[in-house]
Amino acid sequence: PGEDEGEFLRRVCDRKGALVVLDQLSDPRNIGSIIRSAEALGADCVVLPRSHSSGITATVTKASAGATAHVKILTVPNISQFLDTGRSMGFWTIGASEDGEKIPEDIVGYRPASLVIGSEGSGMRRLTREKCDFTVRIPLRGNISSLNASVAAGILLYELLKKKP
Repeated sequence: PGEDEGEFLRRVCDRKGALVVLDQLSDPRNIGSIIRSAEALGADCVVLPRSHSSGITATVTKASAGATAHVKILTVPNISQFLDTGRSMGFWTIGASEDGEKIPEDIVGYRPASLVIGSEGSGMRRLTREKCDFTVRIPLRGNISSLNASVAAGILLYELLKKKP
């Protein structure tokens, strides 16, 4: 048996790492892409809810380009409680939202962090959003008003992780 969830979170907290928390994403290709970006950019873990998620399927594994073998994936019964646990240990909770009060450059240095990415259609659930210390938006210049969840996650992870703590 490996380390338990609490030990793992303490270790991530101590080294000022980052987690990606997926709040009800349903598209397995998006989940796989986010796992791939998380691993490539140096996130410590991807957190999925036990229900309202596709889980780690063959499609997720394929879309991750093998990253599921290299990054820790936690499946938790309750995202809200998980975020509370992280906050009690010192994690910042940063939610991605098209109407966020911060922009990506503003999140550098907020670590340890739980970066929350909401579902493809409706974003974060209300209770999840209420758990966030703040939200971050990616300013868009084109005619399209939103980005794919996996693209947004990659941009925000890059900003969050680009400087060593």
